Amino acid sequence: MTETVIHPTIEDRPSVFTQKEIGWTPWLHPLPEEELTERHWRGLVDASRAKSPYFMLLARDPEVLEARTKTDKDIFYNVEAGLPRAERELAATAASRTNGCIFCASVHSRFASHHSKRSDDVQRLLNEGTGTDLGSRWNAIVSSSVALTATPSEFGAGEIAELRKEGLSDLEIADVIHGAAFFNWANRLMLSLGEPLPAQ
Repeated sequence: MTETVIHPTIEDRPSVFTQKEIGWTPWLHPLPEEELTERHWRGLVDASRAKSPYFMLLARDPEVLEARTKTDKDIFYNVEAGLPRAERELAATAASRTNGCIFCASVHSRFASHHSKRSDDVQRLLNEGTGTDLGSRWNAIVSSSVALTATPSEFGAGEIAELRKEGLSDLEIADVIHGAAFFNWANRLMLSLGEPLPAQ
């Protein structure tokens, strides 16, 4: 069966980075909810994700989606040790800003603002780019995330030394790497499958 490609006409398509909630639409048809089997529901992990066109598109390969979702949840929600949630979200925001993923940047910048209470600084990162001065600790997290996003193989001892200088432990450094690396991959997947929509 040949998959029909959707080419929607989007009025007022988001074109700037924002912390506001925006939507997203796929260029391929998501799986209809009535076609979900037990295997698909298991892949979604959270039943509420059946309302998301993104996750319903990824549900066409449920085992991969399940692994992707559990990895995502472990990186961002398992905060009993390691980097605070705000700085995990900061790493994801920096990766998304670097890759130009307006949708992902909006989601993770909101979380970074909520958990850090530094909404103005997060907005400056979105407005001015990843070179803006956010203070030495955040600068180190952002620059490490950018290096890992731009050319993963070039991330290395220099970035780790800057993170150590800011007092980050091995586990915290691993969390910076996980947050940025996961969203470097996730941005590129999302950017290749659809585009942002105005707020609903």
